[in-house]
Amino acid sequence: MTESRSLPNILITGTPGVGKSTLCQQLAEQTNLKWLEVGKLAKENNCYEEFDEVYRCPVLHEDKILDLMEDQMSEGGKIVDYHGCDFFPERWFDIIFVLRTNNTALFDRLSKRGYSGKKLEDNIECEIFGTIHEEAVDSYKEGSVFELSSNSAEEMEENVEQIVKWIEQWKQNKI
Repeated sequence: MTESRSLPNILITGTPGVGKSTLCQQLAEQTNLKWLEVGKLAKENNCYEEFDEVYRCPVLHEDKILDLMEDQMSEGGKIVDYHGCDFFPERWFDIIFVLRTNNTALFDRLSKRGYSGKKLEDNIECEIFGTIHEEAVDSYKEGSVFELSSNSAEEMEENVEQIVKWIEQWKQNKI
């Protein structure tokens, strides 16, 4: 898919609360890439299977969201923001960034969002065990998955700078 695109597709993933949306918003503002918030797309287009009573959230209908996104992804120039990654086609992405945050900061962020009980515990465990990073490494080609620390505003700024540089290099390599 990359041969026909003039701009890269990037996946920003990680446990809820690690800073994906903040990073994606800043990247979209500093580049000519379009930010696709998978959760927002799913909500706007009713791409849900059911409601999970334990976690108090809707369950994504993966096939519906993939169908919805396919044409946009083939255009290139997208920054995809989602806490899951293993169901997206490998061909969609030129690079994958997994954000990681220390557990104390993540606990505080998720608590402020109203996470509690099993939902809070499971998300903290997911981060402790590196579940999203492991899924990304298992799902995408070797050398395309990078882990970024996302504990502070300074690290966020460094991550934005690093990804912007990567985008510029990708574009140079396409010339």
